[in-house]
Amino acid sequence: MNDTIYVLKDYGKIDINLKKMIEKRGISRSKLSTMVAMNYDLINRYYNNKVTRVDLDVISRFCYVLKCEVNDILKYEENKN
Repeated sequence: MNDTIYVLKDYGKIDINLKKMIEKRGISRSKLSTMVAMNYDLINRYYNNKVTRVDLDVISRFCYVLKCEVNDILKYEENKN
């Protein structure tokens, strides 16, 4: 039996920059929800960076409609400590 103790570390975080991308493209959240076939409430959670689990299909829809790359929407921020 392995007696290794795992310590949780602060590895940083992933931020969702959907707000910046849709403002850059001049599309409303309502229009985006229609274009990607998703309900407005879910779009709003992505927009406000309040999503706890990212759906890769959703990200691919955003990239397709907004004509951008994944790294335009998802940003990794390393812990500064």
